[in-house]
Amino acid sequence: MISLEEKKLLKDIEIAILSIHDHLNHTLDFNLYQQNKTIRRAVERELEIIGEAINKLLKINTEVKISYARQIVDLRNKVIHAYDNVNNIIIWKIVTKDLPILLSEVNTYLNPDHD
Repeated sequence: MISLEEKKLLKDIEIAILSIHDHLNHTLDFNLYQQNKTIRRAVERELEIIGEAINKLLKINTEVKISYARQIVDLRNKVIHAYDNVNNIIIWKIVTKDLPILLSEVNTYLNPDHD
């Protein structure tokens, strides 16, 4: 059973992932992403939120299983502190390959009765 605070953080992660899809106009078009600074920065901000929420979640409950949790938190730190060294290709890989897995894991915690 997850606490109300854990549920809030998981919901924040879910909303940030869905917001990334909104920022990308629900299309996985790397050229659109790469050529539009506003979209890139919006996606990066959502990734910051995801990283911060995971960091807080793991401090509350170390038993929560999130794939690549440490790497997600590290990415958050890099986007914030090394903003001038963010690699668009790495961010795109995260958006297209890692976020669907993260969303599935989050939904498992938010909807434990639905497999």
